[in-house]
Amino acid sequence: MDAIVQYFSDFTWVKAIDLVGLVLGLIYLWLEFKASIWLWLVSVIMPIVHGYLYWARGLYADFGMEVYYVLAAIYGYAMWRWTRSRSRGDVETQNLASPNEGELPITHFPMRRVLPVAIVGLVLWGVIYWILITWTDSSVPICDSFTTALSMVALWALAQKYAEQWLLWLVVDAVCTVLYIYKQIPFTACLYAFYTVMAVLGYRQWLKKIPTT
Repeated sequence: MDAIVQYFSDFTWVKAIDLVGLVLGLIYLWLEFKASIWLWLVSVIMPIVHGYLYWARGLYADFGMEVYYVLAAIYGYAMWRWTRSRSRGDVETQNLASPNEGELPITHFPMRRVLPVAIVGLVLWGVIYWILITWTDSSVPICDSFTTALSMVALWALAQKYAEQWLLWLVVDAVCTVLYIYKQIPFTACLYAFYTVMAVLGYRQWLKKIPTT
């Protein structure tokens, strides 16, 4: 209790932004859980908040990731809104006048993509790690580069609306929880701990939304 009182008695801009990031993160998670396309709007705003926070705490890879998040949000919105279906037969049977009916459906991660995506993820991890140890003073280059690389893959999977994107986030969130505790960002650490639990529930929820044939 004394530690909590001390934390708030010395309230700084970094701590305030940490709290704002917590609120935005909860909104984003609720929208993702509901598979709402509006999650992409929130994912444009969050990078501004988290970018400042990560830079202030020396998480340079996470800071650079925020630029990717903005671009991925634009891509994700386009994919969800205008990619009508994954098969030609479905396109022919849809009523294209209705945007809700035309949104990209939730599906499973194709097995044929597992190996190439895993290779891309490992390459990204290695490249980001090299950048961190070469050009920054990061004290956690392995974890920072790992979560950043896997987040890039997970965000791509989210844009494709694959249910298994939740499992990728599960790993990211668990590692980030420990990392942010170490970096003394308690609100964000709590948020990612909550994300870890919600990743399991979100995966189960999305499985129920996969169209049956």
